[in-house]
Amino acid sequence: MKSPRSLTALCVSFWLVLQALCLPVMAQTLGGNSAYNFLKLPNTPQLSALGGINVSAISNDAGMAFNNPSLLREEMQGQLHVSFNNMYAGVKNYHSVFVFRHEKWKTNFAAGVHFLDYGNITQTDAAGNINGAFRPRDYALQLSASRKYAEKWYYGIALKFIKSDYGIYRSAAIAMDAGVAYYDTARLFQVSLLMKNMGIQLQQYANTSGDDLPFDVQLGITKKLVGAPVQFSLTAHHLHQFNIRYNDTAFNNSNDITGNDKSFTADKIFRHLVAASQVFIGNRIELTLAYNYLLHKELSVANTANGFTGLSLGVGLLLKKIEIRYARSHYQNNTGYNQLGLNIFFAH
Repeated sequence: MKSPRSLTALCVSFWLVLQALCLPVMAQTLGGNSAYNFLKLPNTPQLSALGGINVSAISNDAGMAFNNPSLLREEMQGQLHVSFNNMYAGVKNYHSVFVFRHEKWKTNFAAGVHFLDYGNITQTDAAGNINGAFRPRDYALQLSASRKYAEKWYYGIALKFIKSDYGIYRSAAIAMDAGVAYYDTARLFQVSLLMKNMGIQLQQYANTSGDDLPFDVQLGITKKLVGAPVQFSLTAHHLHQFNIRYNDTAFNNSNDITGNDKSFTADKIFRHLVAASQVFIGNRIELTLAYNYLLHKELSVANTANGFTGLSLGVGLLLKKIEIRYARSHYQNNTGYNQLGLNIFFAH
């Protein structure tokens, strides 16, 4: 069995090698031009309720730790998280993660999977003749580890194997997430920095040139009020790229967007931000409300009321042995993304 020091050295070596391999990935494309975009979907109801992007929430949810390995903590030992939701057109989204701790190494580990099943799709040729059916799938297998440094610092990495299978078109990749968090338990304050999806493709679709992974740099801050059951979060994403507007000329013209006024710069800034708040009632009920400005702008339709687009909410029942959470994200006024999840504590 390897010592903690040798394991740390191994992780650092892997980090340096992967960083060197990932340098071309830092200049990412916008919109849906990267591969494996399912990695950007929120894997847990709490993350969905928090606006889809959050790296600093003060929580005991192992699903949040799957998203940011620096949130993987000792008190999550023996926790199993599972979540499920039916997406549009019958697409099914599954996620599960289990946390365990190696006390001798003072290290927390988590193993999980994120799986999307798109159902059976009819396969045709160019003339429209039916040639059977195929079942496209996406999944990521992930192993995470985290440790504590001094009294208030936590750091972690997550290694993942990514696979896409779309009939005759298949692709595979390896990637890594790396995060660091500062948590002040006295002031109920946490800030975290996360670098996501640094990696390379092992197999390209139809032997084409390699596609970018959905790389992201995220920074978040969460403050829980002392003496009040409320906490607030503000998260910034895509910090490596200032302009993340999807430049669609037809859309801009139909919505009278010129980019020549001062609000254009403010719009670019706010597209990086997700704001969220949580209220805890009697330590048993968790209520969440969040707003993702980027989602609101990109999913808005001209000449249509889009007031709820980008808004997300959630509710959780927090019991001693089990936590039940539900989240709903609004993609249009009459269309929502519903997610249900369970956290089961075997070690409590």
